[in-house]
Amino acid sequence: MAETPIDELGPVDFVIIEFPAGEANFTGEIADELVRLVDAGTIRLIDMLVLHKADDGSVDALELGDLDDLGPLTRLEAELAELLAEDDVAHLAAAMEPGSVAGVIVYENLWAATFGAAARRAGGQFIANGRIPIQGIIASLEADAEPDAELETIGA
Repeated sequence: MAETPIDELGPVDFVIIEFPAGEANFTGEIADELVRLVDAGTIRLIDMLVLHKADDGSVDALELGDLDDLGPLTRLEAELAELLAEDDVAHLAAAMEPGSVAGVIVYENLWAATFGAAARRAGGQFIANGRIPIQGIIASLEADAEPDAELETIGA
């Protein structure tokens, strides 16, 4: 990541993917998809952690290099900036349920880098971004569909 000038960086996001106790099914599909996104130039992986939150609330954080079998992630591990600090881990783990395991990725949105650079050259700056959880979108779409079903019933 050091070779990219700071004024050419795209927006940087993070994602926490929680796996409740006993519900993880690691087949390698997640790693394969992450590598595909990197290879396609959609994202640049900046950091990745695996967090385990014990039932007592204590948290263990493992960097990618601390894991035994990285599979397809092996070649990505060397490129990581290891950006997240101990305070970051505490904030991230606060969203987790006790007994769960979570994967955390910090990534640059390469698809938006040229747009961001153009905005900065024009004097603009990104001041906020956000993400709408898919569960919220599904709930909204389902709520919008319910009145239509009621109207169909009334009109029948």
